[in-house]
Amino acid sequence: MNLLIEIASFVVAIGVLVVVHEYGHYSIARLCGVKVLRFSIGFGKPLWQWVSKKTGTEWTIAALPLGGYVKMLDERDPGPGIASQDLPFAFNRQSVGKRIAIVLAGPVANFLLAIVLLSAVYATGITEPAAIVAAPAADTVAAKAGFDGGETVLAIRNERGSDADAVRSWSDLRWKLLDAAFDHRRVVLRAKGGHGTFDYQVDMRNLSDKEVDDDFMSKLGFEPGGGTLTVAGVEPGSAALRAGLAAGDTLREMNGKRVDSATTFIDFIKSHAGQPVTLKVERGGGTNRGAGELQTLRIVPDTRRDPDTGADIGRIGAALAAQVPSVDVRYGLIESLELGVHRTWDISVYSLRMFGRMITGEASLKNLSGPVTIADYAGKSARLGLAPFLSFLALVSISLGVLNLLPIPVLDGGHLLYYLVEAATGKAVSERWQLVLQRAGLVCIVALSAIALFNDLARLIHF
Repeated sequence: MNLLIEIASFVVAIGVLVVVHEYGHYSIARLCGVKVLRFSIGFGKPLWQWVSKKTGTEWTIAALPLGGYVKMLDERDPGPGIASQDLPFAFNRQSVGKRIAIVLAGPVANFLLAIVLLSAVYATGITEPAAIVAAPAADTVAAKAGFDGGETVLAIRNERGSDADAVRSWSDLRWKLLDAAFDHRRVVLRAKGGHGTFDYQVDMRNLSDKEVDDDFMSKLGFEPGGGTLTVAGVEPGSAALRAGLAAGDTLREMNGKRVDSATTFIDFIKSHAGQPVTLKVERGGGTNRGAGELQTLRIVPDTRRDPDTGADIGRIGAALAAQVPSVDVRYGLIESLELGVHRTWDISVYSLRMFGRMITGEASLKNLSGPVTIADYAGKSARLGLAPFLSFLALVSISLGVLNLLPIPVLDGGHLLYYLVEAATGKAVSERWQLVLQRAGLVCIVALSAIALFNDLARLIHF
């Protein structure tokens, strides 16, 4: 059943994104007076075709739904020549400004779709983890700022600024910290804890560019907290079983420190291979039974080899289930639109920076994902509800828009580069150079696709 949901969600997502992207090209081409011969969703053998009597455009749905294209009348295409009365409607006969507009229209349509989807999500409301900080690991930025765990972040401002932006949820906090992390700034977080409301200075000046990735919050020491961590199961013969851990136990403390984050707990266990750890657990409690009995257990994590780093890490053999407090976040219509535009810009810039760092070797190529991972996340987001699926769709739409703007021949960005050169020099890039660059661009796309597919397979089989 899950596989069917993933396939259906993937097909819907790709279908919507391709239709929007190609319709952007189509609509501006028609507006500029270019004759469109074919609008195709997918590649390969046509499954369905229809020809518009008004425009003469052939609308097609093809067998391989991994993209699409808009074929315009163009003198450079092989085949019979174009009738003299149709020459004014050929793409290559248009001014360089019109050609630039037509090429830009596809990625712009993807960005506009993302803005609409994100604005709709923010306006209708979405449930997100609350901005409660878990107990941070020692020597992290969060720990140095003074966070002990359990504080609720209320607002963020620049170090010397007086105007503070309210923090509505964990996702909101993440994006605001990401913006500061890119600029290597110090910011002040206003947070409320058990001892009152205080300002915490978060210093990210020494954060390297390589550390600003998908996991940067964990590296800073920020994890969602305020919830509970329960043992869902225990493996036979494991350190957890030997110590007396049982399914249903709620973890309260580790070595005297509060436990409310799965990531923090797992990292602590990994760093204590072969070393005794004292756990305080609550047993026999529940929503209908009240507080349970507190027990203290001594556990020694087994030593295992980390397949990624080759280092020894600790493992106790327990499955965990985490529950964190959530909040319903809803914005007004104008505020939702502003936030949709701002978030689309943030994600676009972040994507470009990450791609640049992958090229320079400052970020791992493992960050590239292919169709298998996209299908997996499409299915997962769809199972969570409409709002998460629309948010996922917006994220992929932005990624598609950014990817197509890269100055790689065969992509929209490559054609845009040709036309910008033509606009600056007054001369079109020669067909010989276009052919050479197109072959080079094709090699780049094939290489990127191969790496993305390899990453997909690596995630599936965990090597």
